[in-house]
Amino acid sequence: MAWQQVHIQCEKSQVDLAEALFMEAGAVSIVLEDAGDQPLFEPMPGESPLWDDVVLTAIFQLSDEDSTAAEPNVAAALDFEGLSQDIATQTQATRVWLTSLEDKDWEREWMSHYHPIPCANNLWIVPNWITPPEPEAINIIMDPGLAFGTGYHATTRLCLDWLTEQDLAGKTIIDYGCGSGILGIGALLLGAKEVFSVDIDPQAVLATNQNAERNHVQDRLKAFLPHEFNEYCANNEVLPVEMIVANILAKPLMELAPYFATLVKPEAQIVLAGLIDTQIDDVTAAYQPYFNLDQRHAFPKEEDMHWHRLAGSFIG
Repeated sequence: MAWQQVHIQCEKSQVDLAEALFMEAGAVSIVLEDAGDQPLFEPMPGESPLWDDVVLTAIFQLSDEDSTAAEPNVAAALDFEGLSQDIATQTQATRVWLTSLEDKDWEREWMSHYHPIPCANNLWIVPNWITPPEPEAINIIMDPGLAFGTGYHATTRLCLDWLTEQDLAGKTIIDYGCGSGILGIGALLLGAKEVFSVDIDPQAVLATNQNAERNHVQDRLKAFLPHEFNEYCANNEVLPVEMIVANILAKPLMELAPYFATLVKPEAQIVLAGLIDTQIDDVTAAYQPYFNLDQRHAFPKEEDMHWHRLAGSFIG
């Protein structure tokens, strides 16, 4: 099966119109990309920020040369030159061009982009379809699904590396903003007693449970939505705990500081990640009444920016 791609560059105010016109013309997929180099920081749940200048790519499925069947969503006779110019005019696009797309086994193509990742102290992150390169190492077997936390983001590795340096034996840990569950699973494989994983996204709770089973730690990990976790704590004697790990955005991290202080024992450990240079002071100030964040580690993000990890202990 062949595919045709139509690309236009337009202002974000024109994106909705462009999407509607391409979908009406029979596009099976539309991809939006940054036309420049404009960072989008900290989208909150439910928000979908967009760049000021956008490249929109509409993908059309072409019929096979020997196909005579009229299939839905198959654009066999479209004048793509004319279509692209017409939509470009209506959306005031600054650029327009066409490319072809070779057919692939798309269901497996994404898998080629994932590979085992070595972390600190003999810890590895291994996609579930790949044989661990170091079978005797501590291997976190992950399915890179819809939830955040495949191990390919620097903030995940910052937290995992920190966990490998801690004495986790016998500790109960809260992984807040668990995503795929990778940090909680890693903590259990490193010797933790029990993990409570919490996320606002039901998909993350599902992914965490599935990955826990994949790593044979499902009997020591429980995953919750926030209100479910609060109800569980109210009905079970599970608090306070010895450690919190939270790899999320700066704004919710700051809002959660007083809540986190209610969950932990004296001198409990905490590690926070997902922070860039300009957010360090604000996050530190939010935690100062409750936690002593005296450990900082940076990971290069861009030429003049870093991802940061803050760690310390409860002082309440």
